[in-house]
Amino acid sequence: MSKSLTDHLNDITANIKPLNAEVQAATAAYLDTLTKPPGSLGKLESLAIQLAGITGNIKPSFTKKSVVVMAGDHGVCEEGISAFPAEVTPQMVMNFLNGGAAVNVLARQAGAGVHCVDIGVGTELNHEKLLSRNIGRGTANMAKGPAMTREEALQSIITGAEIAAELASQGTQIFVTGEMGIGNTTPSAAIFSVLSGKQPSEVVGRGTGVTDERLIHKINVVEQAIQVNQPHAHDPLDVLSKVGGYEIGGLTGLILGAAAHGCPVIIDGFISSAAALIAKSICPEALAYMIASHASHEQAHVLLLEELGLHPMLQMDMRLGEGTGGVLCLHLVEAACRIMQEMATFESAGISGGSV
Repeated sequence: MSKSLTDHLNDITANIKPLNAEVQAATAAYLDTLTKPPGSLGKLESLAIQLAGITGNIKPSFTKKSVVVMAGDHGVCEEGISAFPAEVTPQMVMNFLNGGAAVNVLARQAGAGVHCVDIGVGTELNHEKLLSRNIGRGTANMAKGPAMTREEALQSIITGAEIAAELASQGTQIFVTGEMGIGNTTPSAAIFSVLSGKQPSEVVGRGTGVTDERLIHKINVVEQAIQVNQPHAHDPLDVLSKVGGYEIGGLTGLILGAAAHGCPVIIDGFISSAAALIAKSICPEALAYMIASHASHEQAHVLLLEELGLHPMLQMDMRLGEGTGGVLCLHLVEAACRIMQEMATFESAGISGGSV
């Protein structure tokens, strides 16, 4: 079975193609004909060029947008690393499904659908809108041993990629990563530490808002998890299985699956970025399809984005997760597309162009 899952992952990554450089060059040239000084729209221009390269279209539009919220529980919560109890995860999943969470509100404003996936919630959930893909009822406590088996980690990635494929087949053109899992900043910090070589003290943040005392404890827990499991930095699947989470693996697969279907994927916050780092480690070509939505208030998120080589579109001091920052970035995607579609050129407006 493991071989077939590995083959499946290889098939997904084999479908991730380089961006269309010819279309990107044409887009850059067209931007310079618009009624503005060259480059004056900053990140909107680089975003327009990226979107054109992904889609192969100088003037793309994204009418169907999907936020995918992966939900999973974490055994490391036993160590007291979160300000909220683990039972909040299933409670929040029901809130997503009933449309009452922040991400639902912001997604409605942006015209995006929210799809919530139970990929590793500790409690059995039933709801007509829930995508039930549970691999395990929460991970094991990574401070005492591996969070998952390698097989489970691989299955979580494949599951995420399959959801991307399903939604793409239903017309989704752009994805936003979202997550829910009490305690999940802890495995995310562990993943970042191992893959970057940075010390846990540099990458562990306050998550749900823990005290100074609990922050020190959280750093110690991440150090212990890495010491106990000895994850191999050159093997992203080993890192995910030993110190990761089901929803982090699901997001990794979603990112790879979106890229394989030629769709841009907006990366939300710290947890989503940890998944993006695994995706990049598995398939560096996937990075070109990622858009960093914002730099969150989680202390190491800026460092993690730097590790990825991504430049965030927004700085909002947000630290909620769920996909909230990612959904706000959809408005900037729309803005970049409208600039290409609607803005006049110097010639069409009868305006004299500047000289460099």
